[in-house]
Amino acid sequence: MSNILYKIPNLKICDATSPFPLSRDYCFRTEEEIKKSQFITSFGHANSKESAKFFIDKICQEFPNATHNCYAYAVGAPKDTANIGQSDNGEPHGTAGKPMLNILLHSDIGETVVVVTRFFGGIKLGTGGLVKAYQGSVANAIEILPTIDKIIYAQITLTCGYEHINLLHYHMPFYNAKIINEEFTNTIKYTIELPKPQINAFISTFSNATNGQIKILNTIILDS
Repeated sequence: MSNILYKIPNLKICDATSPFPLSRDYCFRTEEEIKKSQFITSFGHANSKESAKFFIDKICQEFPNATHNCYAYAVGAPKDTANIGQSDNGEPHGTAGKPMLNILLHSDIGETVVVVTRFFGGIKLGTGGLVKAYQGSVANAIEILPTIDKIIYAQITLTCGYEHINLLHYHMPFYNAKIINEEFTNTIKYTIELPKPQINAFISTFSNATNGQIKILNTIILDS
């Protein structure tokens, strides 16, 4: 079973403690001029409506004098429409937010939020021109958006005997597991982090290797 769920932006998730204005590790940005209007596209990583709102608010605060700050977000897996949102922010209905959202939903990247900031340059684009401009701004930016693999991790806490240390260290690399904490008493208590899909196989393999002489204390899913 693959550990990789899907691609996500290689950016930190914005929250109330994020810097202002957002630094490059929180925000990926492109700029374009279309018929004298400036379009600034700001991409972020959001895994909830709340984190998307934090990002949108930060961008709107950064560009308070913009003619429009239109946005869209899809904060689940690619093509998941359960947690989405969009706004034309004063542009004619359906010319900004919806075209932007369509690009997000038809991409192979999940957990995305985008704001397109427009400074009007004096030339009207018409409804078709606006759709093309906003859709194109997002499409062009998402093509070069830095991404990483989405992997859900878990932590297992277990105890074993000192005679099992070498067995544990031998098996861990096969499951992309690493030791987070260890406590030495009459037995050893390990906290081990590994990809969620590997939990059952790792426990089964290590238990068999020790003839069942390990005890699983708890399992915690770190990100769902």
